[in-house]
Amino acid sequence: YLIALSVVVLSITFVYKQQVDPKQFVRSFGVKLKNVARAVREVERKSFHAAGLLVPFVQLVLLRHGFTSNDCTRICWAITIVGWCCDLARLHVSFVRRNWPMRSILREHEHTHLTGGCYFSLGCTLSIAISPPSVSMASILFLVLGDMTAAIMGVSFGGDALGKLKLGREGKKSLEGSLAMFCICFLIGSTIFAPVRLREYPIFFGALAATLTELYEPFGLNDNLTIPLFSSLAMQWGFQRIQRC
Repeated sequence: YLIALSVVVLSITFVYKQQVDPKQFVRSFGVKLKNVARAVREVERKSFHAAGLLVPFVQLVLLRHGFTSNDCTRICWAITIVGWCCDLARLHVSFVRRNWPMRSILREHEHTHLTGGCYFSLGCTLSIAISPPSVSMASILFLVLGDMTAAIMGVSFGGDALGKLKLGREGKKSLEGSLAMFCICFLIGSTIFAPVRLREYPIFFGALAATLTELYEPFGLNDNLTIPLFSSLAMQWGFQRIQRC
């Protein structure tokens, strides 16, 4: 499933990158002219995030080749610590800051703060550390594909189909984006846990936790950290409930 999903997402990304006129390509999907420029920028940023699919994919490969969950956790902690050290160096060492790769895709606030990648690695690591492998993989996919869907759909269609309702801590999120994220997360979870009886119950709460976390960013924490953490906890709670049925 992960291989098929990765191939689909990477194929879509490849098709987009081959477009001579990305704005016209985005416009062909019904995006209003006023939203096209922002939509193109968001697609450019989020297409890079598709690389996050490597985390559950590599985890699955390692588990199938004799590694334990604890081994995967230790590897993730090592990568996370190195990543945080490098990003802290970017913020405090001028040479590193000047030569930092992919500066063009950084958000404005990330030029003076830690990047989302740091929180992504920490969120994935914590999820893998506290969850069974299938749950942690699902929660990471919720972050990678769910958050990507919410951002792209929100920028492209937010306020068009369902009115001007604005949500979130700062009123910058849209109902369209949140609904799209919930649907994608629920679909992903239902596919991963297809053999599990009553899977809809824990998947519903996992998808809901991921969506509400992306929407409101509780405690002011970066959602790259909290989405996999909270959704994995919600799914584990849900699976414990259905085991009693």
